[in-house]
Amino acid sequence: MGLREKESAAILVRESGADMTPEEYLHERHLLQLERFPHCVPLPGVMRLIKHLKAKNIPIAVATSSYRRNFDLKATNNQHLFTLFDVIVCGDDPAIVHGKPNPDIFFVARDRLAAHFGQSDVKNENCLVFEDSPIGVQAGVNASMKVLWVPDENIGRLYPHLDGPTLRLDSLDKFDPEFFGLPAFE
Repeated sequence: MGLREKESAAILVRESGADMTPEEYLHERHLLQLERFPHCVPLPGVMRLIKHLKAKNIPIAVATSSYRRNFDLKATNNQHLFTLFDVIVCGDDPAIVHGKPNPDIFFVARDRLAAHFGQSDVKNENCLVFEDSPIGVQAGVNASMKVLWVPDENIGRLYPHLDGPTLRLDSLDKFDPEFFGLPAFE
């Protein structure tokens, strides 16, 4: 959803009419995550894109609303992917005061990337956000960054005309780096 964990749980329980508290939902969800997250695989086009950006010395970060424990579970079998990122910022990072749609997480990622590379004054309009959630798209727009929205098929159907993203794609397989002024795929 892109929101903080407790906010998401409260909305899901309320909107679904589930006969449980947000805390009970979070507990049940956690058990399922323990079982399923370690089996996550990268979406089509992700490996090609990340390897390309890394080969071209483009600074890259993960800025996810997922809490660190959940991110680590998702990354269990994907260390070959996540070791390529220069910075990883998770939703429970103490530097993030407000969750998405507030842009805090993207500002933290930007600042840490800049520090990692000894840069200062990185302009927001020079940053590209890859998002899968409508709330994340709004956070990227609120940060005045370029936003590529690659929604899950079901989410995409719910938001056929979402305002804000610079570009919407059904798959990262269709990503053209030159559209955003990045070096072309070889």
